[in-house]
Amino acid sequence: MINRVVWIVLDSVGIGALPDADKYGDVGSNTLGNISKDMGGLKLYNMQKLGLGNIDDIVGVDSIERPIGCYGRLMEKSNGKDTTTGHWEMCGIYMENPFPTYPDGFPDDLVKQYERLINAKILGNKPASGTAIIEELGEEHMKTGYPIVYTSADSVFQIAAHEDVIPLERLYEICQVARDLLKDEHAVARVIARPFTGKVGEFVRTANRRDFSLKPFHTILLDELKVSGYDVKAVGKIEDIFLGQGITDAVHTKSNMDGVDKTIDYIKQDSKGLIFTNLVDFDMKWGHRNDVKGYAKGLEDFDIRLKDIMNSLKDDDILFITADHGCDPTFPGTNHTREYVPFLAYGKQLKENVNLGTRKSFADIGQTVAEIFGVNKIKHGESFLKLITK
Repeated sequence: MINRVVWIVLDSVGIGALPDADKYGDVGSNTLGNISKDMGGLKLYNMQKLGLGNIDDIVGVDSIERPIGCYGRLMEKSNGKDTTTGHWEMCGIYMENPFPTYPDGFPDDLVKQYERLINAKILGNKPASGTAIIEELGEEHMKTGYPIVYTSADSVFQIAAHEDVIPLERLYEICQVARDLLKDEHAVARVIARPFTGKVGEFVRTANRRDFSLKPFHTILLDELKVSGYDVKAVGKIEDIFLGQGITDAVHTKSNMDGVDKTIDYIKQDSKGLIFTNLVDFDMKWGHRNDVKGYAKGLEDFDIRLKDIMNSLKDDDILFITADHGCDPTFPGTNHTREYVPFLAYGKQLKENVNLGTRKSFADIGQTVAEIFGVNKIKHGESFLKLITK
């Protein structure tokens, strides 16, 4: 009998380009594979024991004869390669049409309308790296008090502001204004608050980021769990991704390791249902910044802490580990990459050495969770519960 699922999303840890990667300019991307080649190997001993090396070629992470976990990879069925699309698909939403993106910045009429609503001019309005744009426009922002608005290859409207110039409460307020404005044809997946501190030449983004997502289009796995009386405990930006929908308790995090700590804190509590964690540093700190060494160390640091997570599991807990897209730091550009994602499962209620092969949708995970707890099926996905349970 499974009492809880601990579901950890390693944000952007892809494992090879999808068959349609050519449509996204991502042929040859492979976040895990390329990092391992660049670094001459990765030391991921605990994930290797679960079967990570049996999914695909990762230098330093060998295929082993009898993994103690279940393993495989998943295709993204939806059109897109961003956080919202990936997480929503896991929980039952299929995105036929991708969220809008703005490679040339946001339209003038939209910008003017936004400026009227917040009673201030904006700076920027172009695709940019978050760290680069605050270096470019931070001094002008400090002088004028105008927020910095920018986007990326993803469907995002990002607002950067120095915490001493625009206090966090006001920054969140103008983000909500943007969220309310961006509807219909301009319904971007996320409005993101990007606060920073420091002085000119030494600006540093803080951990007070906040995402303002669209409301999920229909009932999702989390709703089904909550209405059936199960706990849905969210760690990191999970609450923001789903706009709080279906969540019974949530904590935000300052780093991957803080996310691991808070996940273990939840595991130690008595609950029944889902603990859902996103570890964002892989994407935010290393993937988008093409920091191969940082990404590699982040993977190895998580792998060390994975032992703590596994040791904290109760006999009726099971652990799922996956990702939501790729963000190959070795690949040209700083954008997400259209990739398969790995899947690992472990727990005393599960079989060992089960090769799930290639699954056709991220939603297979959500459908499996739905079957575990006997709640209504979600709209997409095929459960693999019978393949992995003893």
